[in-house]
Amino acid sequence: MPEEKSHEHHEHSHKKDEKIKFEISKVRIWQGISAILLIAVVVIWFYNGSGSAQGAAIQQPTLQQGNEQQLPTKQDIDLDDDPVLGDKNAPVTIVSFEDYQCPFCGRAFQQTFPLIKKDYIDTGKVKYVYRDFPLSFHPEAQPAAEAAECADEQGKYWEYHDGIFENQATMGRDLYLNLAKELNLDVNKFTQCIDTGKYRQEVQDDFAYGSQVGVSGTPTFFINGIQLVGAQPYQAFKQVIDAELANQ
Repeated sequence: MPEEKSHEHHEHSHKKDEKIKFEISKVRIWQGISAILLIAVVVIWFYNGSGSAQGAAIQQPTLQQGNEQQLPTKQDIDLDDDPVLGDKNAPVTIVSFEDYQCPFCGRAFQQTFPLIKKDYIDTGKVKYVYRDFPLSFHPEAQPAAEAAECADEQGKYWEYHDGIFENQATMGRDLYLNLAKELNLDVNKFTQCIDTGKYRQEVQDDFAYGSQVGVSGTPTFFINGIQLVGAQPYQAFKQVIDAELANQ
């Protein structure tokens, strides 16, 4: 009988050890799954909202922290001779650095830009300046920017700008020429302009200047010199614009 009890005790201990090992294994499996999910969330967050990894984190402009006024950092941003939409004497200036092929720029154009235009540009409170920042991994970004400059020669910059973003999925020479025809441009003059690369250097100069003032991804916006990065929601723009208007 003692031997039988000893055997039962040994078997019970063995089962208990196996149960403990099984529980530990389950914990480790869940820890592993949790770690993988955490990494996935971080990667998605890091790349969401901008045309480059370095500029991907959407920066929410913080105007207040606690009960103290937190003054945002401002930069003097040169408007160059780039096209201006709105009243040139408007108290608030938005300078955007964008890439015509960037999907996040397309999202900003579709979702945010119309609200800014309706509430602030059309009411004379904001003027909007577009500067080119063609990313190297978007092969149509540079040609599209040059084509828009050629359209500007004939007074149709913003119509052409809108046309490219509205047809972002079919970018290429055929689109650029078709838009020129639809907008009743002098097509021969337009074609010569894009074929000679008349504005190639100007577009590249925009890119160089953007890099100089800290642009690393698209879209990047400066609202009276206050930087916003990524395809931010309308409220992020409204917060900064209203604060700037209140300070006038």
